Amino acid sequence: MRKTVVVLWLLLVLSVFAEIKIGVLLPLTGGISAFGDWTKKGIELAYKQKNTVLGQKIVLVYADTRSEKTEAANAMARLADKEKVVAVIGEIASSNSMAAAEIAEARKVPQVAVTSTNPLVTQGKKFVSRVCFIDPLQGTALAEFAAKNLKAKKVAIFVDIEQDYSVGLTNYFVERFEKKYKGQVLKVQYKSGDQEFSAQIGQATAFGADVIMFTGYYNEIALAAQQARSMGYKGYFIAGDGADAPELIKIGGKAVEGLYFTTHYVPEAATTKLAKDFVEAFKKEFGTLPAMNAALGYDAYMLVVNAIERAKSADPVKINEAIRATKGFQGVSGNITIDANGNAIKDVIIVKVKDGKFAFETRITPENLQ
Repeated sequence: MRKTVVVLWLLLVLSVFAEIKIGVLLPLTGGISAFGDWTKKGIELAYKQKNTVLGQKIVLVYADTRSEKTEAANAMARLADKEKVVAVIGEIASSNSMAAAEIAEARKVPQVAVTSTNPLVTQGKKFVSRVCFIDPLQGTALAEFAAKNLKAKKVAIFVDIEQDYSVGLTNYFVERFEKKYKGQVLKVQYKSGDQEFSAQIGQATAFGADVIMFTGYYNEIALAAQQARSMGYKGYFIAGDGADAPELIKIGGKAVEGLYFTTHYVPEAATTKLAKDFVEAFKKEFGTLPAMNAALGYDAYMLVVNAIERAKSADPVKINEAIRATKGFQGVSGNITIDANGNAIKDVIIVKVKDGKFAFETRITPENLQ
């Protein structure tokens, strides 16, 4: 009898202390730390709402990539080898996600990227998926918007040659804009961290660009826009989802007024009860409206937990199978279906900076881009 009691007590103790670790790989410092901070807020809200799975406590293990490729790979290795996480959420930047993906594949630990849109992130990978649309869709949508809505004929593209995201997005835009609309494109280069863009702006002006397109991230976009306006450029600004951070407006001020960019989420487009409840909960928790990365961070966490539930296991391989089998998952950023390559099939939203805020402009569905 005593032996039975001891066994039951041990099982009770083990159940109390049992936990499932989920890694979170984010740029919490460095050049794109604002993206990391917003994503973390979304994940924290999701965790507050759902912090157990399979009867066990979920433990989040954060790893800072410092906005760098090398550190992204190192941090992923620590999460897999030392922390023994069952899945990893992150990263943000495509280059960083790609560096981490090699470790995810080798260790057979599922990685769910948040806003990494370059097709190479998941290409040929079995353990890497994402909750965002990909650059072929985003670049095509931007080309359609520029040609149809802005009547663009000449586009100067500012390309961050250090970011796979920027290079890829540029190429997909050019392919659609030149082939379908016979538009002209000038590519001008810069590097992450640059603060002086007068030479590139001069090239764009001499080219006669009616649109300047930015395919990098919010810091450089804001600075380049400021300098372009100060040099007398009066044409349109457009950008990819790398522009989607409130810091764009904080840094760029009036210079980014009227800028259009693609994104995965905007609070104004929240139509479902789930999406509306998320906006209210986020405002209550953090005192502000959620940015794109917050919504996608929330969705990535909930999708991973949902996959664990469907797998009925804490085995990373089984969890990965469940992630890849996700169909019609209801997220706050929209319904998410993960295709055979680990990519999310979703709409593209166009936002405009208006009166110092992000305002919903239009929605472009994948069907409309065939």
